[in-house]
Amino acid sequence: MLRARVITALILLVGLLAGLFLLPAPLWLAFASLICAIGSAEWAGMTGFTPRAGKVYAALVGALCFAAGGVAGLHRPETIAPFGLAPVYAVSALFWICCVPLWLRAKWRLPSPAAAALVGLVLLLPPALAIAHLRLLSPWLLLGVLAAVWVADIAAYFTGRAFGRRKLAPGISPGKSWEGAYGAVVAVVVYGLVVISSVGHAGVEASYLAAVPALIAFTALSIIGDLFESLVKRQAGVKDSGSLLPGHGGVLDRIDSLTSTLPVAGLLLLWVAH
Repeated sequence: MLRARVITALILLVGLLAGLFLLPAPLWLAFASLICAIGSAEWAGMTGFTPRAGKVYAALVGALCFAAGGVAGLHRPETIAPFGLAPVYAVSALFWICCVPLWLRAKWRLPSPAAAALVGLVLLLPPALAIAHLRLLSPWLLLGVLAAVWVADIAAYFTGRAFGRRKLAPGISPGKSWEGAYGAVVAVVVYGLVVISSVGHAGVEASYLAAVPALIAFTALSIIGDLFESLVKRQAGVKDSGSLLPGHGGVLDRIDSLTSTLPVAGLLLLWVAH
């Protein structure tokens, strides 16, 4: 299992880096839409869709992602600030910041496939568009945001294994601990400050002061995204969202923390560009 996990991770990383730096903007948008469609198929499978309905739903969400990206100009390299994405990002941010914490606390269940379809749209469309948006600004920018989530996941795992005593959400994900969460926060803050220092610009001290609370909030959002998918999987009675990635499960298992963080990053970048 560990060998399959490592091999799959290396293949995914090489493929991601190749696409990130080599694909033209239209093909990268198509790639983001494909990820959106696959994630939607896995979401449908966990939330009560029939196999046929799940395939139709996944195709529609993937097509909607590509169409919305085209309308926003994400297929054009010269697009810098696609403000048409602001409402999409805002809805996602409200969902993750205001709704999901209550959802996790109450352990709500989706009442119907129609509700699942709507939630899946909010869950998957904004981060897929953000993948295309951030990459247009700079492949390094997108890679930096992705790396922050990876740092949080890795730090939480190893800190939790070494020091975990108090369960973070035992009814949702028994393996997660508060100590792991604290380790993730520390690691992401250090990572972010190192990145700011390496970029180097005037007013770097002020950037440090603004960055620390933002990085803490970013880490909290990544953990919330992870917990939300864990809750849905637990309610569906499945270990993984899918089996597409040997040793890793499904696509949703790999992007759960990104679903909550990428749209907020995109919204902040639009705000900065305003």
